[in-house]
Amino acid sequence: MKTIIIEDEKPAARYLLKLLQEEAIEPLAMLNSVKEAVKWFEQNEEPDLIFLDIQLGDGISFEIFEKVQPKSSIIFTTAYDDYALKAFKFNSIDYLLKPINKLDLRKAIAKFRERNQPMVWDAFQLQSLLSNNFENRYRERFLIKVGSNLKTLNIKNISCFYSKNKSTYLFSDNREYPIEQTLGDLETQLNPKDFFRISRNAIVHLKFIENISTHSGSRYQLFIKGVEEELIVSRERVNDFKIWLEK
Repeated sequence: MKTIIIEDEKPAARYLLKLLQEEAIEPLAMLNSVKEAVKWFEQNEEPDLIFLDIQLGDGISFEIFEKVQPKSSIIFTTAYDDYALKAFKFNSIDYLLKPINKLDLRKAIAKFRERNQPMVWDAFQLQSLLSNNFENRYRERFLIKVGSNLKTLNIKNISCFYSKNKSTYLFSDNREYPIEQTLGDLETQLNPKDFFRISRNAIVHLKFIENISTHSGSRYQLFIKGVEEELIVSRERVNDFKIWLEK
């Protein structure tokens, strides 16, 4: 079986790879963006099966199929809730909910192998399906690594994101966790009603701001419980920050 993984979260991609290898399946490639996937399809023979994340760092996955139309079967990997997933079941498109369960993966692969021919789907229908169900939807959870284990953190429990030492971290429950995304990536994935990028180095969650004090240069300093990083609203963001607070 020829397969590929298209997933922008490296821990999730590595975990899926491990599960597939346990099933004696070695993916041909691990891709992490719309751009990279399109280039791969243009240069390689299409696989039998694609494991495809819905939300990629540079866009929604259906954008891949605006440029290439492989006849491969698809198993979506997603962190979205059951409401949106009903559309996939109705349209006979398989999916795996993150964090991926080994038994669910095994069942999805078995279902694929039982088919006599690749699943037939229409690229425009797929685009409509994804647009209607996921347009303007924002990230609901993050997959993070804790020791040798993976766990999910709900977005409502994350107080802020910040960068330091060329890495990005999220802060939740008095602890920081490294993540793969950049702050630039996160700006498009987070609901702007709840999150605001106060500077090049930090994004904060409104409900976790405990105090705001004036700082030098007409700036503001924010205080979030447990966070030791200095959270300063940059001078060029001050006006937008005040407007955001009043929304």
